[in-house]
Amino acid sequence: MPRPCCGTGCSIAEVFAFYRCMYTLSPLACARLSRLPKLPVVWEGDRRPIAHGMLSAFGYDSEVEENDASDCIIWVDGTEGVLRAVSIVPADTGPEAVARTLLQAMEHPQGAMPPARPHKLVVRDREIQFFLRGALQNLDVAIDHTAHLPLIDDIFDSLEQQEMVAEPELPEGWQEILNKLAQDMWDVSPWNELSDHHIITITLNRWELDTLYVSVLGMLGMEYGLLLYRSEESLKKFRETALMKGRSTQQMQQAFLSQDCLFLNFELFEDEEDTPPIALPWMKAAPSAVEPDFGSIHPLEGLRHGLEVEEAAALRVSLTALHKFFSAHERALSKAVFPTLSANYTLPDPLDGSSISVTVATHPQLTQTLEDMDAEVSDDGIAPDLSLFPTFRDDYIPEGALILLTHFPASVLNGWRELRHYYGAEHQPPLVNEVPMVVIQTSRPKAKKLAEQLQSAQAVTAVCFNPGRDPMTGEQFHLGLLQTGDGEFHLFVEFSEEDPEERRIVQNWHKWQDTYGDRCVVMIASGVTGAFRGKPGVRESVAFFETRSRTPADLSLPPLQMTYALDWE
Repeated sequence: MPRPCCGTGCSIAEVFAFYRCMYTLSPLACARLSRLPKLPVVWEGDRRPIAHGMLSAFGYDSEVEENDASDCIIWVDGTEGVLRAVSIVPADTGPEAVARTLLQAMEHPQGAMPPARPHKLVVRDREIQFFLRGALQNLDVAIDHTAHLPLIDDIFDSLEQQEMVAEPELPEGWQEILNKLAQDMWDVSPWNELSDHHIITITLNRWELDTLYVSVLGMLGMEYGLLLYRSEESLKKFRETALMKGRSTQQMQQAFLSQDCLFLNFELFEDEEDTPPIALPWMKAAPSAVEPDFGSIHPLEGLRHGLEVEEAAALRVSLTALHKFFSAHERALSKAVFPTLSANYTLPDPLDGSSISVTVATHPQLTQTLEDMDAEVSDDGIAPDLSLFPTFRDDYIPEGALILLTHFPASVLNGWRELRHYYGAEHQPPLVNEVPMVVIQTSRPKAKKLAEQLQSAQAVTAVCFNPGRDPMTGEQFHLGLLQTGDGEFHLFVEFSEEDPEERRIVQNWHKWQDTYGDRCVVMIASGVTGAFRGKPGVRESVAFFETRSRTPADLSLPPLQMTYALDWE
């Protein structure tokens, strides 16, 4: 009689016996998990290959190397119909990643769900079933096999359909015309005369658009472009929200996505040979190239870069009329007092060739209203900060400090957790596997000062690599940030996206996070000029901060832009 086989060439009993011996949760981990409430629910779990273009749907960088195959591990509550945990791992990662994601679903589920363990797990893969039976044998959770997982199938079908949805295609030649109109707008540079509160109206009465309210971006030298609001109410509402004090970054992001406008932004590129040693805005030469970016923001749709043909037609007509208006009234618009101006233009409809009467006018009354709103916020003498992002600082990390990204065995770090200068281990379970670590190595006096500053700021609560950009050069960065308990962010390193070695360092960090989990440690060490430079040990350690590695989405961080300030001292 043939033996029951799982498809690996071994009997089911042999496979289960192998995993039972090789992978089992420690008694401490079982005791910890057993304290979680056990719910009468069934969870579905699976591991599947994921298409490269689907990574962004899970909050992962879509610029991962095309050849780096990835798998998606997902656990859902099949009874409640909610997602508990998801992780993306390299395709060659072992089955232990499935268990790690499951433990995350139990102890740290996504969203507002409370920690819990299920009555039963159901998986589609026999090997995963045997692996989990061995790993969780002392946890009193049933683990069954089924050929189909309806809820997970629906999730992946939905993601694949989203991936197949193509952006609307514009008629042939339209993109080139829009790019040419954008270049004309760049050449006339209305931001040299207008700030973002100087409002220009464009009356179209076409394509379900009556009047567009144009706000010009670029006077501060940070971001260049045009916002064409579909209503005055949307413009004023966003302005009011942006100027309100006490708004969190997440609230500001929601306010940003609640705008109702078309937009034109400019990406700037500059030859490195023309870059002066000190890149102050007024010392910069003009960019060697600009690349326009068109799109739409709508309260129900959010940010969208693809344009419908009617939206593209509205932008073609609007940019043509604006270019004529700015060219004709450049001197008047440069006056200190925002003038009252109006002009009518007859332009062809890009869709049917008929004539359109377009009126472009300044809106001094609305401009004054926005200025009054600014003045109310800045009565304390502090200029309003429209971004209202959290506080970012770069004055903690000593000049000349050596920054290392590495990982240590958990057995080593668990021993170090007993040290007096190890912070953040309270009420935390022992570390397992390897643990990613940020090492900041400097001189002993500077290391002590840095450790004291971080302690005064309520320790380190998160490590994050956030995208950043220099708007003057177009260079992209990965900005290493430490978040402290007081809510501030501290820049500890800048890795250039254009440097292959630095890009690899950041990719390794993300891979460690995917493989080992989000727990990590920040080590402040001395010995930067001695024999232990680049390889500090416990003798060189000044402080350890156990924390979590977070994504920008976890911390509600938008991409950051570099700004320049002149130091008069």
